[in-house]
Amino acid sequence: MNQQTGKEAEDRALSYLEQNGLSLIQRNYRSRYGEIDLIMKDGGTIVFIEVRYRRNKTFGGASLSVTFQKQQRLLTTAAQFLQQHAPHYPARMDVLALEGNDIEWIKNAFEA
Repeated sequence: MNQQTGKEAEDRALSYLEQNGLSLIQRNYRSRYGEIDLIMKDGGTIVFIEVRYRRNKTFGGASLSVTFQKQQRLLTTAAQFLQQHAPHYPARMDVLALEGNDIEWIKNAFEA
């Protein structure tokens, strides 16, 4: 997937999540541990969102592409963000899987 396709997938994900009541805090948050595609607020909860795009479900689809190692990098990056910006907020890790025109929103996709 090239950068343009990735940006389009993130734009689509952001629009979908905003339509579902979430508000954007930061996009493409980077630390030395990794990157989080979208950080949003859902009521009083900080939501870290990994956006995954696949043209189709071949090879397991988008949601299965978040490996254990990727999860660990996301959790470490999210912990750093919370420590610096929102230490007293509850948080969760979501995956937004885009496959073709389908969107699957997996809330609390994984935990520490």
